[in-house]
Amino acid sequence: MTVNEHLLAYAGLPVLDFGPDGDDDLEQELRAAGEHAWRVATEFDGESFDEVFARFLDSADTEQVTALVIGYWGASYDDQQADPVALLTAAADRLPRLRALFLGDIVMEESEISWIEHTDISPLFAAFPNLERFDVRGSEGLRLEPIKSTALRKLRFESGGLPGHVVRAVAASELPNLEHLDLWLGTDNYGGDATVADLAPLLSGERLPALRHLGLEDAEIQDEVAEAVAGAPVVARLESLSLAMGVLTDRGAEALLAGQPLTHLRELNLQHHYLSEAMVERVRAALPGVRVDLDDRQEPDREWRTIAVSE
Repeated sequence: MTVNEHLLAYAGLPVLDFGPDGDDDLEQELRAAGEHAWRVATEFDGESFDEVFARFLDSADTEQVTALVIGYWGASYDDQQADPVALLTAAADRLPRLRALFLGDIVMEESEISWIEHTDISPLFAAFPNLERFDVRGSEGLRLEPIKSTALRKLRFESGGLPGHVVRAVAASELPNLEHLDLWLGTDNYGGDATVADLAPLLSGERLPALRHLGLEDAEIQDEVAEAVAGAPVVARLESLSLAMGVLTDRGAEALLAGQPLTHLRELNLQHHYLSEAMVERVRAALPGVRVDLDDRQEPDREWRTIAVSE
């Protein structure tokens, strides 16, 4: 599995591109900027992202913008690499209604997910205290300090290897109204060195009283994660749980079945897994009222077992 398509919709709005090819045909849309989620991006060897972003700020009625998608901004091998976090925080007063931000809508043709280069994203939460949704793709150089937000409802990290220090920062954050959390944990080969111990504060549920969806996905240690989830207090209040895209085997599924009841869930996502056919049937039989996704079954006897998204 690779990420090969840009977002078409975000935060309930259709995505409209603003890039290096000019904006002459967007005059009407730029005046009614709140009707779209705006994807601002450049291309390799194209106009610098700094210049594209500056044109967007000058062209759009940015006081109406509620959703922003940041696409390709360059890389270390690109002479025009930008720092989108610095640009966004400097422009915070021009985006007073921003409620949703996707940092890194970058597809495989532009950069492999594990090559997307970040900096410290913590300043974004101070600059935009009313953010209700934040998504970030990529984890190279990614840094995060524990954050405090009463506004944030949805938080997602997409990566082929999420560093343990980022997971620990999320776990130490104060997010009393967070309802949806997704962490693509990835593989140690690409920096995904988080452990089950790092997840413990999240699984206790004490810091996330409003959480209704938890995704601990794309993990090389998916069996260990499943074993921890099986007895985790936070699960009792969830409506949906995802352990998808990882190296989940019969061992992890057995732990889930032997642990606390999961029959209260509306949805359990286990797609891309290494379960035997017999275990697939056992899971389905044990959760007749739950929408269980067991698609993309991998052959359990494969010599090499891989997560769905890595490089």
